[in-house]
Amino acid sequence: MTINKKLGYKLALAVLLCSFFSFSEWKQEEKKPPYLNPKLPVEERVKDLMSRMTLEEKVYQMCQYVGLEHIKAAEAELKTEDLDKNDAKGFYPGLRSGDISRFVTQGKVGSFLHVVTVEEANQLQKLAQQSPLKIPLLIGIDAIHGNGLVSGSTIYPSPISQAATFADELIKEGSKQTALEMRANGMHWSFTPNIDVLRDPRWGRTGETYGEDPYLVGNMGIATISGMQSDNFSGQDHVIACAKHLIAGSSSINGLNASPTDVSKRTLYEIFLPPYRRAVKEANVYSIMAAHNEVAGVPGHMDKSMMTDLMRNRWNFEGFYVSDWNDISRIASWHHVAKDFKQAIEYSVNAGMDMNMHGPLFDKLLIELVKEGKVDVERVNYACRKILEVKFRMGLFENPFVDVKTAHKVNFSEAHQKNALEQARRAIVLQTNTKNVLPLSTDGKGKSIFITGPNANNQTTLGDWVSPQPEENVITMLEGISKIGKENGYQVDYFDSGDRSKEITDSNILLATEKAAAADITVLVLGENSFRHDWSRKTTGENIDRSTLKLSGNQLKLANSILDLGKTVIVVYVSGSPIAEPELEQRASAVLNTWETGAFAGQATAEILFGKINPSGKLPLTIPRSVGQLQMVYNYKPTNFIHKYNSESNFPLHPFGFGLSYTTFNFSEPKLSKNTLSGKDDIISVSVDVTNTGKMDGEEVVQVYVRDEVSSFTRPVKELKGYKRVLLKAGETKTVSVNLTAESFAMYDADYNFVVEEGTFTIMTGNSSEDKKLKKVALNVNKMITIEKTKNND
Repeated sequence: MTINKKLGYKLALAVLLCSFFSFSEWKQEEKKPPYLNPKLPVEERVKDLMSRMTLEEKVYQMCQYVGLEHIKAAEAELKTEDLDKNDAKGFYPGLRSGDISRFVTQGKVGSFLHVVTVEEANQLQKLAQQSPLKIPLLIGIDAIHGNGLVSGSTIYPSPISQAATFADELIKEGSKQTALEMRANGMHWSFTPNIDVLRDPRWGRTGETYGEDPYLVGNMGIATISGMQSDNFSGQDHVIACAKHLIAGSSSINGLNASPTDVSKRTLYEIFLPPYRRAVKEANVYSIMAAHNEVAGVPGHMDKSMMTDLMRNRWNFEGFYVSDWNDISRIASWHHVAKDFKQAIEYSVNAGMDMNMHGPLFDKLLIELVKEGKVDVERVNYACRKILEVKFRMGLFENPFVDVKTAHKVNFSEAHQKNALEQARRAIVLQTNTKNVLPLSTDGKGKSIFITGPNANNQTTLGDWVSPQPEENVITMLEGISKIGKENGYQVDYFDSGDRSKEITDSNILLATEKAAAADITVLVLGENSFRHDWSRKTTGENIDRSTLKLSGNQLKLANSILDLGKTVIVVYVSGSPIAEPELEQRASAVLNTWETGAFAGQATAEILFGKINPSGKLPLTIPRSVGQLQMVYNYKPTNFIHKYNSESNFPLHPFGFGLSYTTFNFSEPKLSKNTLSGKDDIISVSVDVTNTGKMDGEEVVQVYVRDEVSSFTRPVKELKGYKRVLLKAGETKTVSVNLTAESFAMYDADYNFVVEEGTFTIMTGNSSEDKKLKKVALNVNKMITIEKTKNND
């Protein structure tokens, strides 16, 4: 009985203590401001937090800085005078990393970029927890094709390579995986996709784009945004995307990055803006980055007609804008349309800018501008509200920290590797195979393969926006070809004729030629180098533009020396930018364009060379015969080739959408579900029978083009409006259907209403944009259809 009483007393005491602590926890929870209550709607939390914030604290959310470790490295590598023209590295003269840390604890920083380790991400968030309002940081990074600036990440093929797959869902899945790796490493915001529509392949950033076609670029952009953001980017598995760069920097007057662009309003609406319209209206992209360049005399970072009148007011963009690297200050220092940084901020924020990338003084000067009445406080309120919304939706107020073990588990996981490899397999384009040397025989006994070239045995296959990755995570061309070659009985030899194109010497060319003479087959791995951590040897990529489309350095000399032997030579290109070498392609036994196909480039290339995989990539851009043909695109206007060049063909080296296979395909005449488009909700189904007429299973990409036969303004001779991949066994036939909507036939009228005009449209189907292979059918529109009306200030 005594024992039972003692147990009863202890139980009662335990219950009392639990009640006391529960009551204390409840009281503490009750004292928390509403914005820290995760059960409340995001809108209420944002409203409550902003009601507690001063003007200064709201402006601080608009301020972004580079990471502390980045600052330390940049200070050691750059001089102060180099900062203005360097878009890759930055620091702040007069401020040390400790000063930036103090700013964070004072709540004076809203965002960071170039934070590439879990440890630093956690350190910065810990500092933010010491700030008065405990607002977490939004950490952004250039995760362009995988979280490539982080060592150990999955490196997917570069955007131009992804576009060559014509496989939207595959890219969407890879983007989902990139978001997972980002969140596991403490990052929340990816500065991708680059939906600039390429019109000049001299531009070094060609590899960052999805090519020359607005529809394909739009599809790839939507796949990337949807994969990263999902429906509303809430929770722990998603990040926000950033469509960039608004607008038309891919068509500068001289092919150089940041140079002026001078195109008409109609060209902007028809070519450059469609991917942005779709990114906003179809994918709800949450951030947009302005462009370095000017258009028609207006710098992108102060273009109110573009940022506010069009994107926000007409197309209902509901996210926020971020500047490109230091570009608000460059309104004054580069463009000379503002007298100083303060006036540049005034122009930019009034135009719609919401966050400054990057550095000090922006906050101080913007606060002054608001108090002087030169910037409306509502502009600051809008920017702050949108930035806070991201942080709440992502759950950063509840848990801004990440676990190192989780990062190691998620990075380069098996599922991510599988997707990256599949992207690489589908991206590679067989450009020539005139001697049918490919695929190579699987019986290599007694035969030898010699491999050489500047991109044969290094990480140039990874492309731009990637840090050096662990060697075990990357399969180089040499490794991939050697492995499968040896498995098939070949003897494989390699010679380093120069690890980069600029390092190929005459003596090494002689040595390489001697080795090639002793081999049955030579694989020449040529191309360019956009690897940003090899800046002094880069030949393309950001801020490394090209005055020629020919191979750099002594590569052609190396190739010709080996080709002169008269033996089998397979050229493998590794480059995010197109290579225009007509004579080389004519002489080579085969040319395989592998772009920059990421961590598994070597494996995917070898699988195609030996026939394990049938190539199915398609060119997302037109490859001209020479730089003298530029602008050379497939969707040109009717009078583009009325006359001829004196010393050059009017035809490209390879047309948009082109790519060979080891098998052959036959297309039937296209059929329409109906011959008249009646309203904006109509869907026209275009069907073709595709037959694999060869002896090998293969994938083909059915492409659908449209032409407006008579229009009120000139229209392109053809425009891609649909495509679908189809896998066919040898001898198999399948019916492939591609749906077109009213928007597929729409144009902008004189008042920039988006309409389908009355008349006849030609629908063309085939496996490239080449005219002679396209089959046609007509569609009628009996009355004009209005899809979207302009607004007075457009």
